[in-house]
Amino acid sequence: MYGTLYLIPCPISDETAPWDVLPAANRAVMDSLDYFIVENTRSARRFLSKAGIARPIDTLEFRELNEHTVAGREVEELVKPLVEGRSAGVVSEAGVPGVADPGALVVEACHRHGIRVVPLVGPSSVILAVMASGLNGQSFAFNGYLPVKPPERVQAIRRFERRAQSERQSQLFIEAPYRNVKLMEQLLQTLAPETRLTLAMDITRFSGFFMDRRPMMMANISVRSPCASGGRCGCRK
Repeated sequence: MYGTLYLIPCPISDETAPWDVLPAANRAVMDSLDYFIVENTRSARRFLSKAGIARPIDTLEFRELNEHTVAGREVEELVKPLVEGRSAGVVSEAGVPGVADPGALVVEACHRHGIRVVPLVGPSSVILAVMASGLNGQSFAFNGYLPVKPPERVQAIRRFERRAQSERQSQLFIEAPYRNVKLMEQLLQTLAPETRLTLAMDITRFSGFFMDRRPMMMANISVRSPCASGGRCGCRK
């Protein structure tokens, strides 16, 4: 009998206590597992330790699945214990696994093998940002990361702006903290004055806030936060 793959959300910010944003029902699942497929072992151990799970951290097995993992044999090796009957938990560095996250690779492999996949409830910066934006929550698209090179990024911004205008569809994207200032500068330079722009920062932190402005009104804002597209959510799900 196959094991089960559990997708375990964690706080978006390291400063947030796990049980402030996770339902108590997740604890029983986390307590039952001794095998975790994680984006980063150190952050996963820290999260589980803060959560106070039943098993000693040193008795758990952690195997990494990140941007360096090659689809195919490496992913199959991660899934092998589940095929043999052992259940596993997938833990991202922050937020929900599988969304703008390499965890999707192991989820796809489990579906291929007929292994049960169970997503647990937890904070998603994408959904939280939509909720608090006041933009169209009936029709929206999550576009992940914009291109890094400025010319390609400008093209992408203009393409998403046209789509938002023609389809009245909210366009979401995230960014790594160290690129947030350059991204904001380029958004303000590129977007039309009438285009609405929502900035979600430090989601789930006490200091978090949401700003909804036209680019023209935001032109003089100094962006100094380490994250300007969803707090640590700027590169978190």
